[in-house]
Amino acid sequence: MKAFTAHRGLVGPMDRANVDTDMIIPKQFLKSIKRSGFGPNLFDELRYQDEGQPGVDCSNRPLKAEFPLNFPRYKGASVLLARKNFGCGSSREHAPWALEDYGFNAVIAPSYADIFYNNCFKNGLLPVILTEEQVDILFKEMDAEEGYQLSIDLPSQTVTTDSGHVFTFELDEFRKDCLLNGLDEIGLTLQESDAIKEYEVKRAAQHPWVFGAIK
Repeated sequence: MKAFTAHRGLVGPMDRANVDTDMIIPKQFLKSIKRSGFGPNLFDELRYQDEGQPGVDCSNRPLKAEFPLNFPRYKGASVLLARKNFGCGSSREHAPWALEDYGFNAVIAPSYADIFYNNCFKNGLLPVILTEEQVDILFKEMDAEEGYQLSIDLPSQTVTTDSGHVFTFELDEFRKDCLLNGLDEIGLTLQESDAIKEYEVKRAAQHPWVFGAIK
C-alpha cells in the first residue's frame, strides 16, 4: 500500500449528501477483484449519458455536461470535497479502489459511513473529517476560484487553504501510523514474518500431522 504523508492538489466537488457506494462505483463493475481499472467508471451514472458496462471503453462515451467533475476546471482533481455521510450503502471495497484509481488521494467530508471510512485506510486513501461549517467554507472558496487547491498534512493533521485557513482534523493514532508507513493488514502481518515462521517450525515439530513437513 502506498504511504500518505502530505499532499497538495486540485479540489473537485461532490456537492451532495448521502452519496452511497453504488453511486461511487455501480454494482455491474464489481466482478473484478483487482484494485485497478475502476477509475473510468467512478460515479458512472453521474458522469455519463449512457449506462456503463464492464469492459467497455469509456473514452468515447457521451459525458453529462452538468456533472461538475466533467468540467475542464476540475480535470486532474486529486482531493474530493464532499458532504455528510459519504460512502453509505453497501460495504464494497471497490469504492475506495475507484476513487484512488481515478486519481484522488484524499476525501474531505463532515462524516462517512463507517465501513467506507475503514476501507479507505486499507487502501492508502485519506478520509478527512471536518465540520459542516468548515466544509461550507471550502466549497465557497472552491466555487469562487478556478484551480482551487488544498494542502493536507497528515503528521500535523491539518488542511490548509491559500487564503490562510488552517483546519485541524482528528485521526486515530493507529490508522495514522499505518498511512504514514503505507501499511495495510498484510503489511502489518509481514512485519512479524520471522516470528510467524518460528512459530510454524515449532508447531510442526510438536504436531507434524497438523502442518505436514516444512521444508
